[in-house]
Amino acid sequence: MAMVSSRRPFDAEAFLNSAGLSKTIVEYQPADLIFSQGDRCESVMYIQKGGVKLSVLSKMGREAVVAMLGPGDFFGEGCLAGQPVRIGSATAHMPTSVLVIQKKRMIGVLHRQHALSDRFIAHMLSRNARIEHDLIDQLFNSSEKRLARALLLLARYGQPNDPQRIVTKISQETLSVTVGTTRARVDFFMHKFRKLGFIDYDGNLDAGVRVNSSLLSVILHD
Repeated sequence: MAMVSSRRPFDAEAFLNSAGLSKTIVEYQPADLIFSQGDRCESVMYIQKGGVKLSVLSKMGREAVVAMLGPGDFFGEGCLAGQPVRIGSATAHMPTSVLVIQKKRMIGVLHRQHALSDRFIAHMLSRNARIEHDLIDQLFNSSEKRLARALLLLARYGQPNDPQRIVTKISQETLSVTVGTTRARVDFFMHKFRKLGFIDYDGNLDAGVRVNSSLLSVILHD
């Protein structure tokens, strides 16, 4: 962990601009499917703005949310490791702009520019570590703590730049799937958090939720 943190923060925008990659920008609206589980895996994607939900569907039709990503995150990178098809689905959960980079072009620039390659790998390892923490959180923490952590991550707390603080256009259904609990439990804890001053919203989550740093107390409390 110390080795990763000692590096310069990865500037994805600078990487994409300096690498001379041919890119396609695609705009998505909330609930639009970016790719489906089982689709051919032929490109890497970068979130320019908005938010993306990564999920996996079981044979029984049950959905499990793997990660909620935001601006500055890459996804679909499995193609770089020889993944032939998508092992999950990606869905926009708010208006989202995605840069699509073809696999061959991405591999080529990573081979040519070693310094950028090192920074890209460090960035991906950091994101994967966060997903591992999400899994541990899912296995061992209460639904109240899982919801608090999900809101803090969506608000971009802990990022090098100033946190977003406002979570926009997130439904209780998405939160319940992310946390792994019922909508009724999400509703109960959201009202509790608002009453305690940890979050603020007008009753309609589509209008946005302001997440205060005091919400960290829910996670830190044993």
